[in-house]
Amino acid sequence: MNALLLLLLLWPLWLIRRPEQDTPIWGRRSLILLISLFTFRYLIWRVTSSLNFDSRLSITLSMLLLLAEAWLLLVGLVPLWLAWRRFPDRRFEINDRQKRWAESGWEPHVDILVPTYGEPIKVLERALIGCTNLSYPHTKVWVLDDSGRQEVKALATELGCRYLHRAERVNAKAGNLNHGLRHCRGELIAVFDADFIPQRTFLDRSIGFLLEPEVALIQTPQTFINADPVMRNLGMENWLLSDEESFYRWIQPVRDGWGAVVCAGTSFVVKRKALDQIGGFVEQAISEDFVTGISLTRQHWRLLYLQEKLSAGLAAETMADFVHQRQRWASGTLQSLRLSSGPLRRQGLSLGQRIAYLEGVMHWFNNVPRLVLMLMPLSYGLLGIIPILLNSQAALTLLLPLWSLQVLSLGWLNRGSRTAFLSELTGWVLTVPLTVTVLANLIGRIGGFRVTPKHQRRDRGSYSAELLLPLLALVLFNLVNLYGLLSNASDLPAQLLAGRPVGLVWGVINLLSLIVAIRACWDPAAQDLSPWQKLKTEAWIEDDGGHRYPCCITSLSESGARITYSCSPLPWVASSRLRWCQELPALPVNLMHTTETEALLHWGHLPRQERYALIRWLFCRPGCWVDRQAPQEGRALLALVRRLIAPPKSSPFNPSLIPQHSPTLQTSAHEKIPRPRDCLRG
Repeated sequence: MNALLLLLLLWPLWLIRRPEQDTPIWGRRSLILLISLFTFRYLIWRVTSSLNFDSRLSITLSMLLLLAEAWLLLVGLVPLWLAWRRFPDRRFEINDRQKRWAESGWEPHVDILVPTYGEPIKVLERALIGCTNLSYPHTKVWVLDDSGRQEVKALATELGCRYLHRAERVNAKAGNLNHGLRHCRGELIAVFDADFIPQRTFLDRSIGFLLEPEVALIQTPQTFINADPVMRNLGMENWLLSDEESFYRWIQPVRDGWGAVVCAGTSFVVKRKALDQIGGFVEQAISEDFVTGISLTRQHWRLLYLQEKLSAGLAAETMADFVHQRQRWASGTLQSLRLSSGPLRRQGLSLGQRIAYLEGVMHWFNNVPRLVLMLMPLSYGLLGIIPILLNSQAALTLLLPLWSLQVLSLGWLNRGSRTAFLSELTGWVLTVPLTVTVLANLIGRIGGFRVTPKHQRRDRGSYSAELLLPLLALVLFNLVNLYGLLSNASDLPAQLLAGRPVGLVWGVINLLSLIVAIRACWDPAAQDLSPWQKLKTEAWIEDDGGHRYPCCITSLSESGARITYSCSPLPWVASSRLRWCQELPALPVNLMHTTETEALLHWGHLPRQERYALIRWLFCRPGCWVDRQAPQEGRALLALVRRLIAPPKSSPFNPSLIPQHSPTLQTSAHEKIPRPRDCLRG
């Protein structure tokens, strides 16, 4: 039996050596069966052999823990079993779709709607530059301004956009979009949030999927030009991926296989006649995108998902804003259960579609049992009660195999979009506030729509008290609990003494996880608000005499560049300029900091057109966004430990970086550019 168990555990290692796309579907299905087998095996043991019946309190706590575990394990199987069905990767269809589109002669007019409500002008400016830079010619950009600001109207006029402001702001974003629909007449509607920047080929890559008459909407992924607060605050930008990666690289493709794609509120194109059929965007919902997509599906329209990153936006910039954003998403998704257009309505959805949509709702309920798991170890030292009768044999043959199997295989199953253990550690920041949100929704208290703040300058680092205080309280309780287990061991009851190793291990894991969560809540100072992009490209410094000095750009932003060079000292004059591509002229730079091999440059005075060109190159060039793979679990955990022991020092040479695909240097035939050795080594 033990040999068979070992063989089954080693089975995932063969599969995870190669990408999921290259593995036969039977490989994925066999893993789903294996995880299900180990899960039910563990749950049967939990029900029959692990409950503590010594007292009313012990059976209450024991049953509560069992229910929490069973909910998380069984709900966790739902997305796995949804993945039993084949699901498409439409990136491989794009060329064929573009060819068919070109042959059809269909050239629909596209109205691009950009709803805005109080976003900083620099944020909105990036989005509008991207929207007005699209290579598809038949477009009109509409700025739907719910704040009524004159500077927004001036920016829209300057960039050639139509400007709309409604007198009465009702129904939040959905009402604003519907107000825009009443003024535009395009056959297709594209929607971008005010912080999302499309690549110039966005429409060229996506419109071809709308040729089929039954297709209403094509949704593309969300990615970000800055690190989210968890990644940035822990200094783990190279090791962690954003929460959204798992949704857009795993959940959405799986739902696409069931015809249950979620409209994500931005970076999508939809047919006007499909929206007209359902009366426009659903205004009763906080998550108007989620419910609008369900309404289209119910009317037998198809929603498709294209897994190519064709736009990028701004992630929440502080941990408090990050949590508030998730609370709003949770409120909106849970509210959909009460709406006639939500996933519980009987008509129009197949069983598979209904399960796929409801899985997204159940995801938010998971925070309640997670909180139970956070609190349950306290019963050992504070109450003297063992909530689970777990001996070493059961731990080695039941719990450890299930946990190991999940760690080994889940990263592969979700297509490298997240790790199994590290993502749960950092998710502890969200557990308490999201549990409060779920419970508030259950009693009918639904929060309203709130725009996530962007581009907030912070002169010093800070904690959010509403996030920190619950975590500190849990740390205190865990310390008292561990003290109770470690002191006076001879006075402990025999049963508690037998369960003490489990309580100690569980308590220590909880304490370490809480420390990680507290560290993730520290938002550092932010004085340079421009997101920095990590890339590597050959460049050169020019002076007025026509001399060129080779260097290598290693990171770039709207505020400056970081370069490495081999010539020392770096020749520098007041009129120095930096150039690296044909799309941009040489840009004036000021030397801010320098070492023997590295320099930090800030742009000098950039005329408006040069600044716009820089933004287009940074964020709008095709193929710039990277599909990263989550690192190996062990290496990522070691990196996290190093970050906790020795946090990365804040310095001008160490900004928070988001990776981009490095461009190839394009020069004219007669132009010879020296190649810096440090770029060639990369």
